[in-house]
Amino acid sequence: MKLMHTKLPEFIAKMKKAVVKYFPDRGIEIRGLENLQYAKMQSLRTGRIEEAVEEIAAKENISKVEIDVIPRIPETMHTVLIKGVDKNGQTQKIILEVINILHPTEEALFDGCREIEDRRPPVGLH
Repeated sequence: MKLMHTKLPEFIAKMKKAVVKYFPDRGIEIRGLENLQYAKMQSLRTGRIEEAVEEIAAKENISKVEIDVIPRIPETMHTVLIKGVDKNGQTQKIILEVINILHPTEEALFDGCREIEDRRPPVGLH
């Protein structure tokens, strides 16, 4: 399984490296991964995203690359753990709840861009 996944810090490093491959002064901003600490990414998809970042960064009129990672399914269900912790740092009680989070779809981030190339496979076939 180790060879099939890319650890989050390595994913971020690969994206940064892909941006400066042709133009060392290009910047990158990655949003949507701030709350992840221990995630692993699919290696095949990491490579495809890395190539797409290089393709965008190689264009002459680009000064910065922005990556937004959003859920593909706009409504996601999450477990919420509410913990009671004592003064020694020991968890005394946990209540589990659930919450649906409604995310904006990708159209909310298009910023009026007319050249959009959708390389995603159909949902469930990735």
